[in-house]
Amino acid sequence: MIIKTSPFHIFLIFILLSCENEKSKGVFFGGQIINPSSNYVSLYKGNISIDTLNLNKDYKFIKKYDTISDGIYELEHMPEHQTILLENGDSIWARINASSFDESIYFSGKGSSKNNFLIESMLNEKNDDKYLSTKYSTNSIDFNLIIDSLIMKHKNSWIKMDSLNELSKIAQKITQASYIYPYATKRERYALLRGTNWSKKEDSVFFDYRKYLNYGDNDLAFFNPYINYTLNYINEKSLDSGQLYFNEKSLTKFNIKRLKMIDKLISGDLLRNNLARAIAFEEILNFDNHNNHNEFLEIYSAINTSKNYISEVLEMHSDITKMGYGKRLPRIQLYNTNGQITNSSQILNGKPTVFYFWSQTQMNHYRRTIRRIEELKEEFPKYRFVGICIQPYTDMVSQAQNILNLDLSNQFSFNDFESSSKDWVLTFLNKTIIVDEKVKIIDGFSNLFTNDIEEILSSN
Repeated sequence: MIIKTSPFHIFLIFILLSCENEKSKGVFFGGQIINPSSNYVSLYKGNISIDTLNLNKDYKFIKKYDTISDGIYELEHMPEHQTILLENGDSIWARINASSFDESIYFSGKGSSKNNFLIESMLNEKNDDKYLSTKYSTNSIDFNLIIDSLIMKHKNSWIKMDSLNELSKIAQKITQASYIYPYATKRERYALLRGTNWSKKEDSVFFDYRKYLNYGDNDLAFFNPYINYTLNYINEKSLDSGQLYFNEKSLTKFNIKRLKMIDKLISGDLLRNNLARAIAFEEILNFDNHNNHNEFLEIYSAINTSKNYISEVLEMHSDITKMGYGKRLPRIQLYNTNGQITNSSQILNGKPTVFYFWSQTQMNHYRRTIRRIEELKEEFPKYRFVGICIQPYTDMVSQAQNILNLDLSNQFSFNDFESSSKDWVLTFLNKTIIVDEKVKIIDGFSNLFTNDIEEILSSN
């Protein structure tokens, strides 16, 4: 039997072997996307895009980097993303099914074990969340014991993986952090649920784990489990006696307290700036606080030393202002289902309109969205409901729309996700934008799955 090998596969075999023993020769990184949502993947380092890798006709991508900075990167295939750990000497091949992104990712090649461990840690944590959801009402001692047992299970897995792979110091740190900090986060969330009325003895016992953690690790400054933990730590430390987090979290004054607490407790500019940036996005994207944003931005600009981050937040604030009540909806380019280019102004027909959004990588969400839209259409017949896919159409989308028996005249897709999502401040899929018959914004930040949207539609 003759096995045919494509030039691409020959090249792949070559590169996987070529840097097996030579650390100095940089990194080979490639992969294949099954059911892709676009024709490229992006690679990020520290919130900055460093490369765009186009998919070939077989939906594969590959790139040799002569040298890289060892550490954490983000692989993005819009709208999904995954943390990867790259070091000089790695030859990594990723296989991903975009229809079930997280669950399908698998790495092979030199450097794959540490990355598969990161995936495993993320999926294990998701499963543990289901179990823990019923445990937050237990006393603090029992809750800590539960967390300790879960951490020990994952620690044993890490020890086994480390013993088989001779991990570098940076790889050890990051893979350990992938299971340590998510469970530290769960302890902080438990504390946030409890509030601040703890006895001093109970407080000291419960928070004993904090003395083993690092609050200024720049190697982890862009690692999501670490960022999530540190933000929750800052949340708890920002509460005054008797305050409940869920009463305070949406207030500008609390976000200002969080900024000041970062300034007080966190060392390392990379980490401080990234944490402050995360809080700034939360504050700016809360349109209810819009009148207080100038006060927040003044303090944010004093604490954050990154000019790029400050410019980014100020620009978002400007974009959000453009999406306020009574403003004309910014014009963006769209594709119709026939692949013809149009724009958001052209498709409007003098009827008040609700724009909703979906992703072809999240078809369950799309089906749920359509059910919700059908309910609203029946209740509010004077509105037109227009669906926008955030990626260019694929055959899979067409098949799904036919099965759902949708009116294709009300279905479009973004031409350019990055520019369009920026212009319309699209930060989550459940967002809706409501405009009147003159394309003036009624509400630029409503949520499809809350009762608020029904109140907005009925009052206009």
